[in-house]
Amino acid sequence: MSKQKREYTMEFKQKAVELSHARGNAAEVCRELGLNPSVLGRWRRETRIVRANRLFAKRKRKFRVTTDSRHDYPIAPNILDRDFTVHRKNQVWVSDMTRIRTGEGWMYLTVIMDPFQRKVVGRSMGKTLGTADTIIPAWKMAIRSNNTTDRLIFHSDRNSQYASYEFADILKEHNGPVVQSMSRKGNCWDKAVAESFFKSLKVEWVYHQNYSFRSEAELSIFEWIETWYNRSRTHSTLDYKTIEEFENEMYNQKSEASEA
Repeated sequence: MSKQKREYTMEFKQKAVELSHARGNAAEVCRELGLNPSVLGRWRRETRIVRANRLFAKRKRKFRVTTDSRHDYPIAPNILDRDFTVHRKNQVWVSDMTRIRTGEGWMYLTVIMDPFQRKVVGRSMGKTLGTADTIIPAWKMAIRSNNTTDRLIFHSDRNSQYASYEFADILKEHNGPVVQSMSRKGNCWDKAVAESFFKSLKVEWVYHQNYSFRSEAELSIFEWIETWYNRSRTHSTLDYKTIEEFENEMYNQKSEASEA
């Protein structure tokens, strides 16, 4: 006789999704509830789609420019040119900025992402759009935890924080060749990896919150990135693996190749 298919209520599905998100450990939740990981993964994707449709129906907003590209700093050529096909970690980094509403005013989030494994390798959250509050602390975080002695393409838009002499000097002084690349004017598709990340962050998390203080928003976004996005969230571009699973797979392949 064939095994009877178990039926789940919508309430059970929602609770399972919420529990996996809160703990940041989908495998543990599956063991506790006796679920197949693929089933929970499907429920989470369905939940994201429903929330996205609901939120975008409510939030039809005009695109607001976060930063200003009207300046006299030198503009780097578009070396990346929307080619996000990379073959190793720290070959290409893509950076962008967005703003988060709080009861104290805007908080500005800057991220640096590695398209190879879709990981957020650097980030900063500050009160202003000044270079010292945005890209410089995000860059310092990224290089502290990554080996960047080989050639690295750093891609961003043309805004003043990235084009500033202060940041350009930091890139020149870095211990390793860094080539700066900048998007075409007004073209967000040149940094599609970061744009996609911000969409996920806001639809899956930020739009469900109501931050009274910047410190509250900072902690909340830190937890979402470090316990969920960088560790437990599956990514379609990684064949529905988590970033950690993908990195472990690449490490094992490299180890096997060196031993052969």
